[in-house]
Amino acid sequence: MASPLNVLMVGTGEYTTGFVGGGASGSDKKVGVVGLSMFDLRRRGKVGKLGMVGVNGTKFPAIREHLNKNITQVYNNLDTSFDSFPADNAKDPESYKAAIDALQPGDAITIFTPDTTHYPIALYAIERKIHVMITKPAVKELAHHIALLEAAEKHGVYVYIEHHKRFDPAYADAKHRAKNLGDFNYFYSYMSQPKSQLQTFAAWAGIDSDISYYLNSHHVDICDSMVSQLGYVPVKVSASASTGVAVSLGCHEKTEDTISLLVHWQKEDDATKHATGVYTASWTAPQKAGVHSNQYFHYLAQGGEIRIDQAKRGYDVAEDSAGQLMWYNPFYMKYAPDEDGNFAGQSGYGYISMEKFVDGCRAVNAGTLTPRDLDAKGLPTLRNTIATTAILEAGRRSINENREVKIERKNGEWRLV
Repeated sequence: MASPLNVLMVGTGEYTTGFVGGGASGSDKKVGVVGLSMFDLRRRGKVGKLGMVGVNGTKFPAIREHLNKNITQVYNNLDTSFDSFPADNAKDPESYKAAIDALQPGDAITIFTPDTTHYPIALYAIERKIHVMITKPAVKELAHHIALLEAAEKHGVYVYIEHHKRFDPAYADAKHRAKNLGDFNYFYSYMSQPKSQLQTFAAWAGIDSDISYYLNSHHVDICDSMVSQLGYVPVKVSASASTGVAVSLGCHEKTEDTISLLVHWQKEDDATKHATGVYTASWTAPQKAGVHSNQYFHYLAQGGEIRIDQAKRGYDVAEDSAGQLMWYNPFYMKYAPDEDGNFAGQSGYGYISMEKFVDGCRAVNAGTLTPRDLDAKGLPTLRNTIATTAILEAGRRSINENREVKIERKNGEWRLV
């Protein structure tokens, strides 16, 4: 039986702990995703030691109190203990190095930090033979993606990109059905979050990254996973951005509100077959839309079409305290305890994504699978997400340089021109 996996969680914010601005997040991640999933995976014997590292160690006492109140006391005294870096009285933007140095080869880290930090943190871990999970987007530049892939192959570690939408049952079913619908023709997606998220991301929004990297990364990856199996690759990208709202709310002057990517796809073995993808993302949606994230897409193929609206799933709740109708998504993270009081969200696609990574790492450590075997399974590995990084960077460059950006792939090598 594979040994439990020791995991260091890099980043202490909303997605890891649900702790934002001194208290529980106001989003649909009030107790986080990464931390809760890892604490439960430890209860189930799949995870061993846990650690957490951030920049500001003075936050840890409040984070521990938050986790104790909202997890331990809710789920049958679920153990939420972890080693923390830096010390509770210290601040250190490079504390991740000491935390990773304390690990052993075959241990793992999760990276849920601002986009510009993904590459240096991941590379530091990979070079020390540590498995890595990175939140989407993997990195902001195609060159960095390729460099990480080369390093991962050299050191024999598993690098997984946390594209949890791949495990949404409807999206996974759509990918399976797309195989039998013939040639790809058109894809349109929209994903948004309310203006309040700009407060959560004020430290980096428009400075270190943009809304396309943050949200378009979901549907660009979903589309790629659906059409790459049919032999399609992206060949050129043009992008457009809306501005004004985020800046009026106090964000950096370069912060865009909404970004749309227009991506041209081509079938590799038949240059006469082309398709179009349009991906739109916004973080200036209304505050009281009833959902934290609007998310839907339309896929058109030669032999049929697929439409998915994953914002309103036939489950709405009206509460006087909310003052509006709310559509919740327990299919992502189910926070309601089971009949024995234990956490019961193992079937949520947010949790499944975490467990897939842990299982993959343990299999590699046990010698029953290699990272290449995991690539072959179609999981969102570093190798299987190159096109997504290429498209996202091409979109950013298209806006910055006011031009169409081409994506070339020759002999397995990718580049932007």
